[in-house]
Amino acid sequence: MSAARRTVPKRKLEYAERLNAYLDKYQKIITIGVDNVGSKTLSLNRKKFRARDIHILMGKNTIIRKVLTMRMERLEKSNPKQAKNAEAMLEMVQGNCGFIFLPQTQSIQKLREEITNEKVQTAAKTGVIAPSDVVVPPGPTGQDPSQTAFFQALNISTKINRGQVEIMSAVRLINKGEKVSRSAAELCVMLNIKPFYYGITVEHVFDNGEVFPADVLDISEADIAASFFRATREVAALCLALHYPTAASAPHSILDAYKNILAVGLACENYSWPNLVKVKEVLADPSKFQAAAAPTDTAPTGTETAPVVEEEEEEESSVAAGGMFGGSGSDSDESSDEDESDS
Repeated sequence: MSAARRTVPKRKLEYAERLNAYLDKYQKIITIGVDNVGSKTLSLNRKKFRARDIHILMGKNTIIRKVLTMRMERLEKSNPKQAKNAEAMLEMVQGNCGFIFLPQTQSIQKLREEITNEKVQTAAKTGVIAPSDVVVPPGPTGQDPSQTAFFQALNISTKINRGQVEIMSAVRLINKGEKVSRSAAELCVMLNIKPFYYGITVEHVFDNGEVFPADVLDISEADIAASFFRATREVAALCLALHYPTAASAPHSILDAYKNILAVGLACENYSWPNLVKVKEVLADPSKFQAAAAPTDTAPTGTETAPVVEEEEEEESSVAAGGMFGGSGSDSDESSDEDESDS
C-alpha cells in the first residue's frame, strides 16, 4: 500500500483532536438522536448552548468508534480510568447520533427537557417509521366524488354529502412503529394532515464514568420509594410464610403476638392492664367509638366539634398506651380503645 493511500484526511484528524479534547475536559456527556431533524435546528441549538459552555459534536459512527478505540488503547496503561470511560462510551454510539458535552454545574435532566421540548410538525413521508398512531377523524374531506375510489382502496367507508366525500367513522390510518405506506402518505397530503412531530431525542447518558439509558432520568424519588416499599412488603410476606424472622417481618410478628395477648386478656376476668381496660370499655359501648371516628358535618352552637381521629393517629396513640406497633386488619379492638381515650 502506498504512503498516499495510508494518509489520513486532515478533517478526520481535526475531528479526532476535537473529540479527544472534549473527552478530556467534560465528564457529563449525552448522546442525541437526530432522525428527521434539519441542520438548521442543530445550528440554532449550537449557537444557543455555546454561551453556556455546552457543545454539540456530530460525526460518523465509524470515525467516533475509531477515535474511542484508539483513545482506549492509548490510555490503557497511563490512565486506566479514562480508558475505561472510553470503552463504556462505545455502547452509546448507535444510529444517527451525536454528542453533547456539558459542564458539571449543568443539570442533565433540565438540559434533556429543554432539548426534547422543541418539536417540529411535519407531514408523513413514505417509508419512514411512524413515531405515533395516525387516526383520520370522521367528517367532510373537501375532496370531490371522483376520489371515492381512492378511499375505497384504503377500506375507508365514505359517503357523498353536499358534493364532497365525507368519512363516516374514524379510521386508524397509520400504526406507531410501522412504515408509512405510499397511499397513507398521499391521503395525509390530500387531507392536509401533518401528523408527526420530530425533534432531538436524548438516547444515552454518560455521567462521571457511568453509562445508562436516558429513560432512567424519568424515574422520580417517589417511584424509588414505592418500589422499595413494595419489595419490603413482599419480603415481609415471604418471611412470615416461612416463619423466618427478619427486620421486615418482626414488627408484624410482634403485632400479631400483642393481638393474641389482648384476646387472652379479654378472656381472663382477674387480669388486666391499662390498654385492656380501654378495650373492654369500648366493647361494652361501641357507640362511643363510632361517634368519635365518624366525621361530623355540622356542630351544635356553643360546642366544639369533636376531632376526626384518623387511622395514623390511632396507631400513634396505641404506642403511647403501651402497644409496640400500630396495627391493621383484626386490630379493631385495640384501635377502638385508642379512639375512646382520645375522645
